[in-house]
Amino acid sequence: MRRDVDRRTRSRRWPDTPWVRAVVSWWVKWQAGGRDALLSLPRGRRVGEHQILSGAEQAVVRQAVLDHIPSDLGLSGQLWTRGRTDELIFKLYRGRLTEPGVGKYLKRWGLTFQRPDKRAVEQDAEVVRLWHEETWPAIRARAKAENAEVLFGDQVGVRSDQVTGRTWDAEGATPVVRRTGNRFSVNAMSAISTRGRMHFMVFTESFDAKVMCRFLARIVGHFDRKVHLIVGRHSAHRSKTVRAWLAGHKNEIELHFPPSYSPELNPDKLVNADLKHSLPYTHRAGNQAEAAAGTRRFFHRRQRQPHIVRGYFGGPRVRYLVDEKPLGF
Repeated sequence: MRRDVDRRTRSRRWPDTPWVRAVVSWWVKWQAGGRDALLSLPRGRRVGEHQILSGAEQAVVRQAVLDHIPSDLGLSGQLWTRGRTDELIFKLYRGRLTEPGVGKYLKRWGLTFQRPDKRAVEQDAEVVRLWHEETWPAIRARAKAENAEVLFGDQVGVRSDQVTGRTWDAEGATPVVRRTGNRFSVNAMSAISTRGRMHFMVFTESFDAKVMCRFLARIVGHFDRKVHLIVGRHSAHRSKTVRAWLAGHKNEIELHFPPSYSPELNPDKLVNADLKHSLPYTHRAGNQAEAAAGTRRFFHRRQRQPHIVRGYFGGPRVRYLVDEKPLGF
């Protein structure tokens, strides 16, 4: 009789609801194991459990993705996607995965979906290695010994019909950008240093040896010490006219050329990209004079922003230039 009364009392005091059962379960766990017994444990399968590919097979596929493009392995295209990775897995191990499943493997392997850099097939990897390990360090050492300035230069052209970047519009509707129907272009030559200095010249004629000599003279006029200017292998840079001009100013300026087909080694290429993405006036300029004025405004603005100029040297392909503290320039 007493037991029945206690049962009825407990029933009135603690109704049988899910949260009551949860509290009772927690209390039992606390009494059995203390605080550690209340910690939540991961649910479901452990990472790597019941995978289609073994660890060794995953290593093979990962290395293939890192070392080759799909066409090297008999697949279509040059870029790895989840679909092409699945094709590779099927080709090697006759296993099929869903695209989300392939994505989980790629993420687990430490791979991310990125925009690739472009490389010329003519580029000589050995020459690039020598530039990194011998040529550039030698130029740097000479500049330090001579207390000289080191600049990186390049030329760029901007056309009136050039449209860069993307814009928003309604789905299914192609956005329209109105620009002048007259075609004209403006050219510029610039040079930058790791200290954040920028020098430039805007011109409307075609870039040739005479223009290059004019730019060199302008650079020399800005410094009271020798300048080592690193530029690409454009034919005008290596012309007889430029070589003759340099022979008469060998104590003031000297040119150096990075490996062929290697524009990524020159940080001034990033200036060119910045120019083309920062000039909305190129879509509105009605004539060449307006385009030239807008180009000059861009360079004058960057001259007042040395932190941005120094930032051009922070790209992954040109960071080797500032791995050490820049001495002498």
